[in-house]
Amino acid sequence: MTGHPSAPPGAAAPPRAVPGTAVPRRGPGAPAPRGYVFDNDSPHSAHHHDCLERALDPLTLDHLTAAGVAPGMHCLEIGAGAGSVARGLARLVAPGGTVTATDVKPGRIAPAPGLTVLTHDVVTDPLPEAAYDVVVARLVLQHLPERQEVLHRLLRALRPGGLLQIDEFDAGREPCLLAPTEDDARLYERFTTARADLMRAAGGDPSWGRRVAKALRDTGFTGIGIRPHVLLRAPGTPALGLQLHHLAHLAPRLLDSGFTPDELDRLRALMNHPGFAALTGVLHSVQGRRPAPDTWPGGTPRTGTTPTETP
Repeated sequence: MTGHPSAPPGAAAPPRAVPGTAVPRRGPGAPAPRGYVFDNDSPHSAHHHDCLERALDPLTLDHLTAAGVAPGMHCLEIGAGAGSVARGLARLVAPGGTVTATDVKPGRIAPAPGLTVLTHDVVTDPLPEAAYDVVVARLVLQHLPERQEVLHRLLRALRPGGLLQIDEFDAGREPCLLAPTEDDARLYERFTTARADLMRAAGGDPSWGRRVAKALRDTGFTGIGIRPHVLLRAPGTPALGLQLHHLAHLAPRLLDSGFTPDELDRLRALMNHPGFAALTGVLHSVQGRRPAPDTWPGGTPRTGTTPTETP
């Protein structure tokens, strides 16, 4: 691989791979991992969840607070990851409220007062009907090919008037704003394109964020509200920490898709370089409410009470 072109006089030096910071390399012939793009139990997931909490929890919880989430409410979070949103919800609904946090791998969710943790697959496992005042799903449904069916199940899980909040990125465009060289900028954009392609190959939709509002309306939710956010990816920001996690986690698949080990090392050095800056895609925080029974499309829904069986 050829080196970087010389930097102009006075410009910051272009990034180089730093010893001890190389991304993981697969041995010859070792298979790349398949399936869900970001595994909740990967070696990198603790750092990933920490970055998510610092970057996104203030946005997620502020939108819930503005919608009137209050003490005494009963809440569900699906795909709860490490549980930071669920614990934040538990604080908002105390005293008297409850939060059920579910995930297919819930082992990283720490206990908290008012919080119940369950192993649950929202695609295949049942949910109680008309049981919750609030349902939250952040960065979950864009990974599921069955996302529209899941939205119908979440609608039925809410009590009439109950609130659903979906937070999803539109990763269709994540522009590089600053890089030491044009070659660096092109390499970064090639990486973001490859990451989106890998997500599609696993059944996800990296651009689904822009379609969340319409999906909620088409499912039957009313009172649709949208808050868009864009975050800066620059050294020291949690949004860049997320991108570095993506690079490390996807390294075997990126190697399979045509990147060289040296290019992956160069990407990591680039993202840590003080002359680098990029934007996330737009985070769409979208809310909708289950309509009252007399406005329910197709007839009156079956009502229910607080569940007596676990989701």
